[in-house]
Amino acid sequence: MNKRGMELVQVAILVAIAVAIGLIFKTQITDFVNETFKGLDNFN
Repeated sequence: MNKRGMELVQVAILVAIAVAIGLIFKTQITDFVNETFKGLDNFN
């Protein structure tokens, strides 16, 4: 496999890991964002 192919594989693996982490922590991330926006709404 040439160098460009290896870079493509590395990028694909990193994207897959990012998606997996996003799915695993989806509820925590959603709760955090909702709480943050609630705090901003109360700030006004």
